[in-house]
Amino acid sequence: MSQSRIGATEPAGVELERHERAVDAPQTDGVGREIVNPVSGERIVIRQSGAQTNGQLLAFDLYLPPGAHVPAGHAHPMQEERFTVVAGQMRFRLGRQTVLAQPGETITIPAGTAHWFGNAGATIAHAQVEVRPALRMAELFESTEALGLATRGARLARLAGLARVVLEFQREVAVPHLPAPLVKAMLTPVTWLGRRRSSDDTRGGA
Repeated sequence: MSQSRIGATEPAGVELERHERAVDAPQTDGVGREIVNPVSGERIVIRQSGAQTNGQLLAFDLYLPPGAHVPAGHAHPMQEERFTVVAGQMRFRLGRQTVLAQPGETITIPAGTAHWFGNAGATIAHAQVEVRPALRMAELFESTEALGLATRGARLARLAGLARVVLEFQREVAVPHLPAPLVKAMLTPVTWLGRRRSSDDTRGGA
């Protein structure tokens, strides 16, 4: 019998141009689409898309190799996430609480809850994940995949790209404990610097 836990026991996320095109691309059915984030190690396989469910649900299989985890704590301002562990172990930080989830256990993360997760075992962790509502979460995953592939070894380009993603997908991902206007004020100069550097590199190579 599966066990269900509520997040934190109901406690008190050719190169940069390609990434920008991915951000603006319209969402399609996408079922069976595999998305691999080269930075975090996450592998996602879409099972049900927002297009199939009238925007109500995005469901996918999540695979994390040993040691893999999301790069940083984050929150989803308008979406609930539900993880059901199928194989391996996953560690979740939900606010100030840490939870170790075993196969058959379900962790529900309410909208707006700061969280982090990773593989806590020595084998591949597999979870089935449901996100409600879907919004543009699949596009967010695709954009971070494209960004990771386009900016390997380019720290500034990756930072600027991540800043653009956070600004583009404000309904889907947020920096915990910081007001959205402050995040925008902090990240906008980073995106400008990234574009300036990219433009300088292009002129220098001409």
